[in-house]
Amino acid sequence: MELFVLFSILISLSALFSYINVRFFKLPSGISLMLMGTIVALAVIELGQISSRFSAVVVKELVLIDFSEFILGILLSFLLFAGSLHMYLPDLKKSAKTITSFAVIGTILSTFIVGYGFHYITLLFEIDIPLIFCLLLGALIAPTDPIAVMGILTKAKLSKTVETNIVGESLFNDGIGVVIFATLVQIASVGIENFGAVQIGLLFLQEAVGGIVTGGLIGFIGYQLMKSIDHFQTEILISLAMVMGGYSLCHFLHVSGPLAMVVAGIMTGNRGKAHAMSDITRDYLSKFWEVTDEILNAILFLLIGLEIVVVTFEVSFVIIGLLTAIIIILVRFGVLYATATAFGFINQLGPGTLKIMAWGGLRGGISIALALSLPSTPYKEVIVSVTFVIVLFSIIGQGLTIGPLIKKLAKHTK
Repeated sequence: MELFVLFSILISLSALFSYINVRFFKLPSGISLMLMGTIVALAVIELGQISSRFSAVVVKELVLIDFSEFILGILLSFLLFAGSLHMYLPDLKKSAKTITSFAVIGTILSTFIVGYGFHYITLLFEIDIPLIFCLLLGALIAPTDPIAVMGILTKAKLSKTVETNIVGESLFNDGIGVVIFATLVQIASVGIENFGAVQIGLLFLQEAVGGIVTGGLIGFIGYQLMKSIDHFQTEILISLAMVMGGYSLCHFLHVSGPLAMVVAGIMTGNRGKAHAMSDITRDYLSKFWEVTDEILNAILFLLIGLEIVVVTFEVSFVIIGLLTAIIIILVRFGVLYATATAFGFINQLGPGTLKIMAWGGLRGGISIALALSLPSTPYKEVIVSVTFVIVLFSIIGQGLTIGPLIKKLAKHTK
């Protein structure tokens, strides 16, 4: 009952803050909810100076939710499936080369460059974190989260090429980033000396390829079931089973659930909608997942803001986080431009598109969830605190400025 009350409060706050935003501020919903959640969290911290009992009660309620398990075990499957439902396959095929290059090569490069950068920054503050844990930070912060700016992208009326590249890259680099993170966690747990290059490659392939194949199987079974009936309530229930049952299956098989959900969502949103659904089912299913996506994102961004109450922030951690955030932005610009140049599609995209993709690559709840999922070590507190600072900087700093940047650069995009 206590957990039900907590979620009731979260839903009520989400509704209240969403109303205030729509009525007065008109900011992107994710950004506004996180901002208001942060303000509430800071108010709780200040009130805690007056009444420690009040602060303790709030912390006690928040820790009822395992933030990492809640996102990685529940929210991520729904959000990735819902997001990939809207990916139009012909557009995806057209941008397959750029999306694959950015999602795979870009994520790997970003992981190592940011990881090494974080390592040297911590040494400046006389905090000695083993390199493998620095690379873990690089991996968990690599996935981008464009959900907070999708409303802006739509309003800006950018070309399909830009939207497809931003959303497609994000959906797949979420999966790739989680696979890299899981691989590095395995290495950290047994020691790099016990892990050869072949073992690392096989583990990566098992997670990545296994996730894609499992996602294709989930999507195919769901397609066949939907095609054999015409009953929108049951077909929506089947889509829910694909997400919940499919994600649980991936966990059991030790393959990438995020990649599986992306593949299953793309299959359902294209072949499923085109050949297995009536017009009524297509309309109801789209609206159901759109509302589900909106509600879960509202809870997610509100929780990111509120979780500040339970995280330790030392001055040195904040400074390290801000310096690392700057490195992440520079690395993202560099990696996108280098990848586009190396594979010969920089002229195809244009400089405006790359700048929007670079600045619009926000970090979000997945990064925080991965940081919180780290095994208990002396380095976890630093990594969690730094991750929170990076995410807050990204969503607030980049999220509030991406709109003006898009308007300025839209004429240079294709």
